[in-house]
Formats: sequence, structure tokens, C-alpha cells
Amino acid sequence: MGIDVHQHLWTGSFVEALRARTTPPCLDGWTLILDGEPPYQVNPADHEQRDTTGLELVLVSLSSPLGIEFLPPEECLPLLDAYHDGALALGEPFGAWAATCLSEPDPERLAEDLDRGFAGLQIPATAVPDDRLLEVLTDRDLPLFVHPGPAKATTGGPAWWPALVPYVQQMHAAWHYFHAVVRPRHPRLRVCFALLAGLAPLHSERLIARGGAGRGLVDRDFFVETSSYGPRAIDAIVRELGIDVVVNGSDAPYGTAPDPGLGAAAAHAIRDTNPRRLLAREYRCLEERRERSDQSNGLRP
Repeated sequence: MGIDVHQHLWTGSFVEALRARTTPPCLDGWTLILDGEPPYQVNPADHEQRDTTGLELVLVSLSSPLGIEFLPPEECLPLLDAYHDGALALGEPFGAWAATCLSEPDPERLAEDLDRGFAGLQIPATAVPDDRLLEVLTDRDLPLFVHPGPAKATTGGPAWWPALVPYVQQMHAAWHYFHAVVRPRHPRLRVCFALLAGLAPLHSERLIARGGAGRGLVDRDFFVETSSYGPRAIDAIVRELGIDVVVNGSDAPYGTAPDPGLGAAAAHAIRDTNPRRLLAREYRCLEERRERSDQSNGLRP
């Protein structure tokens, strides 16, 4: 069994909330309209029944490239409520990352949302983290998930351009910003960076050459997840950071979880041991729920 920390699944309530809008982000039928990206034809089947064979926990998250978190509260909050309600109703093996309004951060509202049973908070990589929101997380021993945010508008580029250029640049910038600025202020915060942090850890030699520091000092509470990369990139990241901070993520339905290609022990670490450490409280709660269920069904004394 394993854990996938990064999937997307649009529930009916979230789809209807997007369809109710007339300006981006919005859905016209199943055509997604965004600022900065060409219209995207969503496949309804991608957000229906999903095969979770071999996974004991799957975390779904808001699609941050939609830009919802940056909308004014009167536009943002109905969409977040629709996402939260739908995600929490999915049932096992699904869990979810919470999302929050970043145009007017509200720590009290975030605390209430997290206490409904979310695994932690997701923010876009383009956001400047609000210290008050991060304190809510550390107070609850919950992690932060940093995911690509909205892409800037481009003209004439291929359809893959946002995923290969802006998204990677955003994650690269977030990795270095969190090390230089966020970590000194929040020493107990656990953070997971999507798509191997845009491979930012591999630039440590250039960082040193330009006056930075820290190569060889690995922050064991800064994790990277594997979505959209394969054995070559994962191997390079492991050589730089070690195996203990790499966690399994697929970005389903847009990708599949890669085979790390590093042997059975490494695969177990990436898919099981490391995600459990990232999601310490969530995993404890999952085990407690299952133990209560087993007891109620007469499976344990």
C-alpha cells in the first residue's frame, strides 16, 4: 500500500460553482476558461470514478493554476466552500488539502476549515506566504503544500508551455524563497513542494558560486513530490537531498505516479515512509479512525 499526496478531483459542487461564473476562472460546459492559458477541454471522466488500487491514502487538492485563491473574498469563498465540501465528502481512501483566500487572509477561517479534517494547507507557488496562516499550521502540526499557481499570459506558445515554463519557474522560486525567508521565521513548519520543486535543489552549485550557502545541509522538513518526473530526475534529486525528503505524487488525472527506478527500498520510502512523516497528524488520525471502525465491527478486542 502507498500514499499519493497530489491528485485533483473536481466534485459536482465544485464544477457547478465554476459554471456559475461568467469571468475566468470559469467552466463553459466542460471548457475551462483561464487568464493566461488557452481554453482547455476538461474530460468529465477524469473527475468521476478513479482507480485507487494499492493506495491507502490519496490527497486531493484545489487546482491552484485556476487562480481562485487570489480572487476577492466575495468571489473566492463560494468556490473554496464548494471545493472543501466536495473533497471532504469523497470518503476513503481520499483526504484533502485545504485552500484559503489569499487576497484577504483570514487565519480564523483557515483554522475552522483545517479543523474539519484536512491534511494541511495548499497555497500557490506565486503567493507570498502570510505568517499568520503558517502559524495556524504549526499550531496544529499540519504541513503546507506548495503547488504551481496561475501562469502569465503568453501568445503563440505551444499548449504545454505553462506546465513546462511558468510552473517550473514558480516552483524554483518558491524553493529558494522558503529556504531564505520562510524557514528562519517558521523553524517547525513542514513543507512539501510539488514537481520536485522545479528541480531547484539541483542548482545548489550555482547557488554556492553566487554567494549562497547550505549545500550539503538538508532540511528534513522540506519535502519534494515526484509528479511529472521520472527515474532520471528523481535519481538526481536523491543524490542532492537524500531519499528521506522525496514523496510520491501523481498529479492525477493529468499524470501518473512515476516508478522511481531506484529499487524496492527506495520505492517504499517514497510511497510510504516519507509521506507518513510529512503527514504525521493526518496519518495518526487515519489509523485512529480505522481502529475505531475495526472495533465497532468486532475485528479487535
